[in-house]
Amino acid sequence: MSQLRDIILQKPPVPSPAEKQAAVSSLAESICPPVDVRAGASTLSVPPGNSDALALRYQGSIGELARECNVSGGVMRMKVGIEGRVLVGPAGGPGQLDMPLRYAVVKEGPEPKTVVSKFSKIQVAIPEGRPNVLFTHVDNDIAFPMPPGLDIEAYVVYVGFDPVGDKPQPAKKPARSAPRR
Repeated sequence: MSQLRDIILQKPPVPSPAEKQAAVSSLAESICPPVDVRAGASTLSVPPGNSDALALRYQGSIGELARECNVSGGVMRMKVGIEGRVLVGPAGGPGQLDMPLRYAVVKEGPEPKTVVSKFSKIQVAIPEGRPNVLFTHVDNDIAFPMPPGLDIEAYVVYVGFDPVGDKPQPAKKPARSAPRR
């Protein structure tokens, strides 16, 4: 009986800082939201909306996606990376190309809700004589509060080209007040 009492009264082993960090990393990876390309936002044509193939200067496309998560103090911090390619069209040439990217964390469901949205403009250098160029971009700080319970399972990180994302939005007209009597 004294052996059983000794086992019960024994303190559990204290994990080392490295063991604690490994456990936190494992947990963060298991609840890390997936990354996907937003429907309709996987390619970017420059100039946009042109139906003349000979007028195409550049066409960008998104290929590989990666993510890494860390949970600390009730906040999910994500590092999200993309790799893509720019093809030089018949009207294109060497120079600098600005590529508009949007990262959006969305809680999917019957009524999807955007949790975080970030716009980035990356520059891709197109060298002389190259028909295509690879590009990469990593956003190191996409952060949002951890949702309660298992809600994190409904979260998805969408990436895609957003050609209108950097244009200023028109100012809203002030609401009309009711006439006084």
